[in-house]
This record gives sequence, structure tokens and C-alpha cells, in this order.
Amino acid sequence: MELTTFLKINPADSVVVCLSAKQKGDIIEVDGQEITIHQDTPAGHKILIKDVTKGENIIKYGYPIGHARQNLEAGDWVNENNLKTNLSGTLEYTYNPIGEELKIANEGKTFLGYQRKNGDVGIRNEIWIVPTVGCVNGIAEKLAEKLRQETNDQGIDAIYAWHHNYGCSQLSGDHENTRKILRDICLHPNAGAVLVLSLGCENNQPDDFMAMLGDFDKRRIRLLVTQKVEGDEIEEGMHILRELYDIASKDQREEVPVSELRIGLKCGGSDGFSGITANPLVGAFSDWLVAQGGTSVLTEVPEMFGAETILMNRCRTEGLFKQTVSMINNFKDYFLSHGEPVGENPSPGNKAGGISTLEDKALGCVQKCGKAPVNGVMEYGDRLQHKGLNLLSAPGNDLVAATALAACGCHLVLFTTGRGTPFGTFIPTMKIATNPTLANNKPKWVDFSAGPLLEGRTMQELLPAFIDKVIAIANGQPTRNEENDYREISIFKNGVTL
Repeated sequence: MELTTFLKINPADSVVVCLSAKQKGDIIEVDGQEITIHQDTPAGHKILIKDVTKGENIIKYGYPIGHARQNLEAGDWVNENNLKTNLSGTLEYTYNPIGEELKIANEGKTFLGYQRKNGDVGIRNEIWIVPTVGCVNGIAEKLAEKLRQETNDQGIDAIYAWHHNYGCSQLSGDHENTRKILRDICLHPNAGAVLVLSLGCENNQPDDFMAMLGDFDKRRIRLLVTQKVEGDEIEEGMHILRELYDIASKDQREEVPVSELRIGLKCGGSDGFSGITANPLVGAFSDWLVAQGGTSVLTEVPEMFGAETILMNRCRTEGLFKQTVSMINNFKDYFLSHGEPVGENPSPGNKAGGISTLEDKALGCVQKCGKAPVNGVMEYGDRLQHKGLNLLSAPGNDLVAATALAACGCHLVLFTTGRGTPFGTFIPTMKIATNPTLANNKPKWVDFSAGPLLEGRTMQELLPAFIDKVIAIANGQPTRNEENDYREISIFKNGVTL
């Protein structure tokens, strides 16, 4: 038997997290008490440090993560087989504002970005083709490839067609979601020029869609309706793209304050270390960025269930609190309207990594937004209006949520992961590993490792390197997903397809 390593996150916790795999019979000493481990327990998983009876809450992060399915003893491995969620339906909430302000100095840092005509700043200068309907995806892809071959991406960062399956045969909410996300892509400052590519007969009518863009830069955003082209739509599209390329390729990076940065916060393929290493690291960065006058955005509403009161009580005003309550309960109603339980989470990979209930996942998930006050709450497809920390309504699905973060105006998504994932959305998607094993095994996926936090490094030691990495990416250093050319969009769908 040996003394083994573990972490007790909060003094009130009734579990500890294994920092390395434990064997049956190993002994840990917690708060002066020796506890014998009863089952082989993988790294990242939980061990009970006090006896509990059936139905009693189990505490992690200082909050309940569910209740015991049976009587359990100190030393037992706590997992999805003996722990059950407390979540059910919608709730009523009371506003108990915390009012905590950040005490972080403004360091006056800058990055090199692209100044846009409307005052926005981009961290990339790309040419995008945005189909209004999936019927023209093939044409869009062919145009993008031809322009890449002609120019070899000289003078710009990339050329992409953002294909999707929607834009027609959709009703009400789904139709508007598609239009809003496509509008947001067209207006994103990471695009130096955009060709909006239409068929012509789709529900997402091209003239109406262009009107949605508002007062846009008509030199840099152009429309092609393929059904109206007499002859070869490819050649007509290339004619427009060459003109757009001539404009965008002359853009140059300029020094701008870091307060212009807008960063999305996302986790996926989480494990038992997510709420201990990578998510708190991203949370510390979010607080730092907000203190510099910048903006961060947290989404994945279903993965706030069980930790939502933490966010609600950080809302600056009662109005924002009410918007957050509505966001949470509306998403619960969405689950219930489809006959699904609101606690149907975590995924098989999450469970294998040490996350047993949705509350367990949520309490780790919200670590990504630090301690800053909530300054704004957005509906799906909305564009950012407020600096500071914002909440965005979107599901937890990695592709849908990352697309929504990009669409609201974020320049970059910080994506923490314990299991690993290669994908990226239409903006740089920086992967932060929660543990050293993932970082070592998947160096072509991972941009930064929070694993040193498990090996004795402190948050104060690691955060400056993380800040430097984010700024380097803002300056143009490619993320792994950009190097691998893994980019896509996914639009939320809820209703009927005609």
C-alpha cells in the first residue's frame, strides 16, 4: 500500500479527484484521516471521503453534483453507476447578486489586427464564399478551389467556402436561425471580402438576405445569383472573386489594443481534469481579458444546468439575471418538449474521463468564464453588443456551439478538451489539453497544454505563457485546426424540414 496523490477542490467537498490512477487497497490521507480505496480508480475520477446514505447529495466544487443511488462508504469510487443527477424540469430563481469586481491591472498589451471600415478589427484576412442555400455548395467549393489555385493565397490568410445544408425548406425559427448565422458570417471582421452565392429560388431570398446585412461595405461584400447568370456561373463568380481578391490582398495588419479582442469559451471531450486545469486556466485568461477592456463569451447552455445560479448571481443587473433565467429555462423547455430529460448528459467519453453527471460537468464548464460579472446575454444568432463577459444561447454540441460563438463576433475560440478533438469552426479554434497525456499523444491537435498544472506549476506561472500564445494567434500564428485545414460550420436546427 502507498500514499497516493489526489485533489480536494473545495473544503466542503465529499469527494477528491485522483491525479493518477489508484489501485484497490491504496491509502490516501485527507484532512488528517487515512482512507483505503475500495476499487481500482482511473485518473480524473472521484473517490468518496465520507460515508453517505442512499439519496444523500455528493459534493464537488462546493456544490451538489447529484445524489447517491445507494449507501456508499469513504473510499468508494464515485461514478455514473452509483451517482444520479438531481436535475429535472424548469426552476424558479432568486437574484442574489455577488457584485465581485476584478482586481487585475491593465497591462496595455496590443496585437496586430486588420482594421475594418466599420471600426471592427479582424485577426485574419480571408476571402469567404457564403452560400445562401445548400443547393450551391458545389459551385461555392469549386470557386474557392479555383481562386486558391490562381492566387496561391498570396496576400491573404485563406480562401474558404462555408457549405451548409440549409436556406430552403425550413420554417419559422429554423429559417431565421439559418439567415442570422449566415448574415453574421458575412459581417465577420476576419473576412476581408465575401461573395454571397445564391441559387435564386430558395426561401432565403437573396435580396431579402442582403437587406439583413444592413449598412455593409458594398466593395467587399458582393452577391451572385446563379440562376440569373446567362452562361457560365463559374466564370462570373471568378470575375467577382478576382475583384474582391485585389481589394482584400492589399490589407495590412496594424497595432491595436488587446481590448479589441473578442474570445469564445468552449469545452468538448471533457474529462475529470477539465474543471481543474484547462477550464480554470481559460477562466483566468477570460478575467484578464475583461480587465484589459476585452470581451469573452460563454455558451453551451445545457452544460450550465446545475451551475446556472453561479452565473445568474454574477449578472450586473436584475434585467440580465432575468434574461439568464429565461435562457436556462427555455433550453430546459426545449429538451422537455422533445420528451427528453434535462439531465441527459454527459457523453460516454465524459464518463470514461471521470465526469458522472451533468452537474459535475456544468460546475467544471463554468470555470471557463472566471469570476467576471456578466455584462450581456444574447440569443442564438445575435451579434455582440457589450464588452466584458457575455452569455450566449446555444446547445452544447461542439460544432454548433463553436459556430455560434464565431457568428456572434468572436475572433477566436478557446476550446478545452481532455479527450481530444481535431475540428475547427470558421475562426481559429485553439485547443487546450487538460492533461499531459493528451498533449503528448496528439501534438497535431493541441495548441497548448494545461497539464503542467497537474505537475506542480501554478496558475500564476502558466497564465503569462497562455496570454502570449493567444496574442500570437491573434497576430497570425495558425492554430492546429488551421494548419490541418479542418474548418466547418454547423447551424442549429429544431423544427420541420419541408
